[in-house]
Amino acid sequence: MASMINRGLATIAMDKAQRRILPFILLMYVLAFLDRANIGFAKQAFQLDTGLSNAAYAMGAGIFFIGYAVVEVPSNIAMYHFGARVWLARIMITWGIVAASFAWLTTEPLFLTGRFLLGVCEAGFFPGIIYYLTNWFTAEKRGTVTGLFYAGAPLSFVFGSPLSGILLDLNGMMGFHGWQWMFVVEGLLASIVGVWALFYLDDKPSDAKWLNNDEKIALNAAIDEENANKPKGHASAWKILGNPKVLYLALIYCTVQISVYGFTFYLPSQVASLLGVKVGTMVGLVSAIPWICALIATAIIPKYSDRSGKRGVLAAILMVCGGLGLYGSATNSPIIGLIGLSVAISAYITVQPVFWTIPTQFLHGVAAASAIALINAVGNLGGFIAPNLRAWAEQAFNSPSAGLFAIASASFLGAILLFAAIPMGMGKNEAPKDEVAQHNHTA
Repeated sequence: MASMINRGLATIAMDKAQRRILPFILLMYVLAFLDRANIGFAKQAFQLDTGLSNAAYAMGAGIFFIGYAVVEVPSNIAMYHFGARVWLARIMITWGIVAASFAWLTTEPLFLTGRFLLGVCEAGFFPGIIYYLTNWFTAEKRGTVTGLFYAGAPLSFVFGSPLSGILLDLNGMMGFHGWQWMFVVEGLLASIVGVWALFYLDDKPSDAKWLNNDEKIALNAAIDEENANKPKGHASAWKILGNPKVLYLALIYCTVQISVYGFTFYLPSQVASLLGVKVGTMVGLVSAIPWICALIATAIIPKYSDRSGKRGVLAAILMVCGGLGLYGSATNSPIIGLIGLSVAISAYITVQPVFWTIPTQFLHGVAAASAIALINAVGNLGGFIAPNLRAWAEQAFNSPSAGLFAIASASFLGAILLFAAIPMGMGKNEAPKDEVAQHNHTA
């Protein structure tokens, strides 16, 4: 009976934690994604005012991910030393300052240096959040919370796109360019929330004043029990680095990130081209439409994947849909173009939580944690490849559509790799929840 009461109290505590913590870390992720990708909104005006070339813009858009990949592991080590609350706050404060400084980084060397430093400052944010959630939620609750956290990317554009457009339309106010207003305001917002995090977040349940003592004890006991039942053992980083399946998944995730960032860095300028206007408030509002579709998709497709047990096949189909959406967006029709863009981003956002179920099908414990960190770090290099691949294709074939087709080709490659992963023992369909429940009942 005591165990039932403890588990009931633990559930109550996790529900309280979800209501208090999730909106805040969602706000953090929204600002992180916005500051990472807002150069897409600044592209036209920024290049016009500074003379930055398309090649330099593409290099700057991608070099962020080099800094991110290089510093991610050291950042995670520092987080364990200083605590998630302090380290997540540090990440937000420093990246906000660097993001705001782009208002004055107007030469090519300064622009490239700033983008690299932005990646360095943000490194460790995503795995830091995942680690932070393990302090508050057991496995059965963590999946739902993590899925909701993934909604931060589309939310950042649903609300951030109109905000960026409005700030760009402040061009000339107080002698500043519109893109300067955008960088400063959105960067300082991140720093302010970072300072707020120091006072708002708690590292662990025992620090939370908004939980009573019984709830703290129950939640800590539930988390400690789960940790005690995890497989013991040590998996070296070098052993994981040499695991062919892990490297294969890192390659797949790289194609996913090429697709995502080959899309997001150029979305505002593509929408502006479809509408025949400059990037501003109108483009910001229209650019939010594909992200609203992606937000709806995140509430449906990952849940369908959980209930049906479909993993690799569903992820592959989503990558195909993303590529077809990009092909369809290469048109002069605003309606058809927006439909294509909406399909593409909905597929690219929802494929990611489905993809992350695949490593845990054959890895567990420390091996799974190490593999996920490696896949994330290597895969995110796709964010460096994407803008440079797109710029090369557009220049080589002298056509804006060539860049879209190059990114779409990466999507189709990812789909092929996902289909091929299934006979390799990765991404197999799992038994649907209803069948598992029925089997357990009959057993």
